[in-house]
Amino acid sequence: MSLNMAPSVNVLGGTLENCSHDPMTGFFRNGSCDTCAQDQGSHTVCVRMTAEFLAYSKYLGNDLSTPRPEYGFPGLQPGDYWCLCAARFLQAHDENVAPLVRLRSTHQRALDIVPLAILKHYARDPE
Repeated sequence: MSLNMAPSVNVLGGTLENCSHDPMTGFFRNGSCDTCAQDQGSHTVCVRMTAEFLAYSKYLGNDLSTPRPEYGFPGLQPGDYWCLCAARFLQAHDENVAPLVRLRSTHQRALDIVPLAILKHYARDPE
């Protein structure tokens, strides 16, 4: 199966910026929220993790805070940046627990799921 990466364009129309190399994030594990047709989760929203969101995600069955060394996953902590699934971000928004967003590092394909106005509401570019 060939993974053809979508153009690296952010939600503002500019070049997609890095999200995180520590921990390494992204569907391609290249530090960016790049995506492709095979990325069914649309890991396109660059967020800064919060304790509240990590607890929420764990409650929903996606434990992002526990290290999984067998998968090379260090576990996330508050303050870490991560390429989050767009639908999960929207769900967290609906539940008032959405983390902050780095717009310049959020892929334009996130807009297929999350309206730009909602992303901008959580925008914190850069710290």
